[in-house]
Amino acid sequence: MKFTHAGRNETTKEHTMKLPISGYVLAAVLIAAGTAPAFADGAAVYNANCAACHNNMKPKIGDKDAWAPLIKEGTPALVASTIKGKGMMPARGGKANLSDDDIKAAVEYIVSKSQ
Repeated sequence: MKFTHAGRNETTKEHTMKLPISGYVLAAVLIAAGTAPAFADGAAVYNANCAACHNNMKPKIGDKDAWAPLIKEGTPALVASTIKGKGMMPARGGKANLSDDDIKAAVEYIVSKSQ
């Protein structure tokens, strides 16, 4: 079926159906882009939040002997103790704004540099 409008190109039913569908697709893409999880960069999180202490205080990043027993406990245990706090380190390393994913990424980075 074709619709003719004075002074305009002919528009088909097929064309008029594509326009709303493309709008929904665009909306879905925009929504997905706004809600996609941001993957934490362990090195960036470490450098911005952990380096001031772990470059200068025990256990220092890269100190294999100091980190060996901690690494042996496993990443989940290290992440949990970082979230909760341990010894001189306050909960979340004193950075309340760090997400659990940020902390996990930083722990994984420290482990990778300390094995």
